[in-house]
Amino acid sequence: MIKDISCCSYFEAVDRTWLTELLHPERDGIDLPYSIAHATLLPGAASLPHRLRKSSEVYIILEGEGLMHIESDVQAIHAGQTVLIPPGSWQHLQNTGEKAMKFFCIVHPFWRAGDEEVISSSQLPEVAASSQRPAASCLQQRS
Repeated sequence: MIKDISCCSYFEAVDRTWLTELLHPERDGIDLPYSIAHATLLPGAASLPHRLRKSSEVYIILEGEGLMHIESDVQAIHAGQTVLIPPGSWQHLQNTGEKAMKFFCIVHPFWRAGDEEVISSSQLPEVAASSQRPAASCLQQRS
C-alpha cells in the first residue's frame, strides 16, 4: 500500500489540529497495531488539551516550532525532534513560529475515538484555537 500525502483529505480534529489519517487499521483494512496521521497547526494556534487514556503517541516534528505541553512540563520543540507522550498524559501544542507546524503522529495501540478525552477551550481560556485552515486544495471538514 502506498499513499500520497498530497492527495489525502484533511479534517479539523477534536483537538483543533488539521489532520489526515495516513494509515489506520480499521479504515484501511490492514493488520497494524498503530495508526499514523499527518497534522498541521497554523501559526499562533494551539491544540486543545487532550489525552489518550490507553495509547501512547509519538510526534515527529517535520516543520515549524512551538511549545509542547505534557502534563505540567513545557518544552520548546522544533523541526527534527521527536516527542513521546505516554498513555494518559494531558498534552497540547502551541505553534509559536511564523509558519505552520507540521508533524507525524504515531498512536499505539491505534487511535480510537473512545480513548480520547479533550478539555474544551472554555475550560482553559488561555489556550487559543485557530479557525483558519491550512492552505491546501484538498482539505475537508469532518463532521
